[in-house]
Amino acid sequence: MTGNIAILGYGLSAIGPGVGIGLIFAAYINGVARQPEARGMLQSIAILGFALAEALAIFGLVLAFVFKA
Repeated sequence: MTGNIAILGYGLSAIGPGVGIGLIFAAYINGVARQPEARGMLQSIAILGFALAEALAIFGLVLAFVFKA
């Protein structure tokens, strides 16, 4: 077996933000379905949550390249 364990680490670190983004937008859709007039406020919060969760995935990718042997 050959390869780099850092890439496996990135694959595992991408699971958390992927699940987090799914939960963020599931809650956003649920909130808009319950209160359509709150769409503007919920959308900005959902986009902020998406950006923070995606930053974790990018951070994991950077660490995979930093600790590459």
